[in-house]
Amino acid sequence: MAAKPVIVVFDVGKTNKKLFLFDEDYRIVFEKSARFIETTDEDGFPCENLESLRLSVFDSLTEAFRLREFDIKAVNFSSYGASFVYVGADGKSVAPLYNYLKPYPEELSQAFYSKHGGEEQFSIQTASPVLGSLNSGLQLYRLKNEKPEIFKQVKYALHLPQYLSFLLTGDYYADLTSIGCHTAMWNFEKNKYHEWIESEGVAQKLPQIIPANKVFSPLFPGTSYNVGTGLHDSSAALIPYLVNFNEPFILISTGTWCISLNPFNQFPLTVDELKKDCLSYLQYKGKSVKASRLFSGHEYEEQVKRIAEHFNVDAIKYRNIAYKPEIISRLKKNHSQVSYEDNFKKESVFGIRNLNDFKDDTEAYHQLMLDLINLQVASTQLILKGTRVKRIFVDGGFSKNSVFMHLLAVKFKDLEVFAASMAQASAVGAALTIHKAWNTKPVPNDIIQLKYYSAGQTDI
Repeated sequence: MAAKPVIVVFDVGKTNKKLFLFDEDYRIVFEKSARFIETTDEDGFPCENLESLRLSVFDSLTEAFRLREFDIKAVNFSSYGASFVYVGADGKSVAPLYNYLKPYPEELSQAFYSKHGGEEQFSIQTASPVLGSLNSGLQLYRLKNEKPEIFKQVKYALHLPQYLSFLLTGDYYADLTSIGCHTAMWNFEKNKYHEWIESEGVAQKLPQIIPANKVFSPLFPGTSYNVGTGLHDSSAALIPYLVNFNEPFILISTGTWCISLNPFNQFPLTVDELKKDCLSYLQYKGKSVKASRLFSGHEYEEQVKRIAEHFNVDAIKYRNIAYKPEIISRLKKNHSQVSYEDNFKKESVFGIRNLNDFKDDTEAYHQLMLDLINLQVASTQLILKGTRVKRIFVDGGFSKNSVFMHLLAVKFKDLEVFAASMAQASAVGAALTIHKAWNTKPVPNDIIQLKYYSAGQTDI
């Protein structure tokens, strides 16, 4: 039998590092997962073990090439953002891959923002809330100011996806999905790097920006596969939806964070939106994507534990709890319900509700979901208004939550609401970006499985 054409995608998360082989129908035909023990930087703060990651890329790829039933046509990468690898002239890293959770010096932050127009104006220009080390551009600024000798050794600062690609190609390049993700580096008003990149002497450390669909040849002689430039994982996860659906839509990506993404909203951020945790991303074709964020997945986990402990039940019960419209009716009659659209909060009021007010845990759980949905609606409305969106797709953990999905359909009864499921969205997005470089078939239209939720079926 002839070997099956495949693409290799490295999907590098903070915790899990995965390798996937996709066939031309975007089915996973091989996968491998690894976890590395973190190391520490010079201050003793935990950070990525860059050497383990580097060796793992080569070892895993070697293993994939040994699988004779597959013909590897291309390799691409998706990884977490807010991460710079500082590469010297010899191609080796000259500093740790600093953790984006590392506290940022307050004095340095204040000095930066006061020098460059103040927090509010700067944040609007760069679509980047003030997030300390999560603004990866400020990591570069910190290196320049706190460790000038190391900064001098840096030939290029590469975001992690582009560093992984560099390992195979030896080529240096930058990518818009990494630059355009709350880095404080991109001026969304002028659609170019912000002025501070040049004035602070950082520009020469940044390589040329390359289109996401461009591919390169590998360093290693005798090989004929193509190598992509790599993508930021959140932006990569949006790509299957952009490829499959032409009608304007919003994607609510749910997990620890619930992020509403509207690729059809290019309106500039306002001060009010910024204060309500909105930001903008750059998608793989360079257009801006307005997003709003909630920490609802985290809140859900904490409050489910509280309900389970109070009513002395196992929290595992809530993984598959059925939607009960009669309970929702009763709650709306007997308990005050909060709308967050005029009084926006970053978490719901459920945390201050008295659980003794509910007759059982199922009723309390439904109130939790009502509170979370009311907050979700307010957050999603921030990026929905003024656009021609017809559909909402929900992926991640809450897409499998019957109560969440039914309540969302009721709240957005003028839109089509779908639960979407897809195996490894970020990895699929990275593969789709360079589809023409490895795949002889048209893009399949069944990559995403959808379940429709109708307000008419669930209204009360």
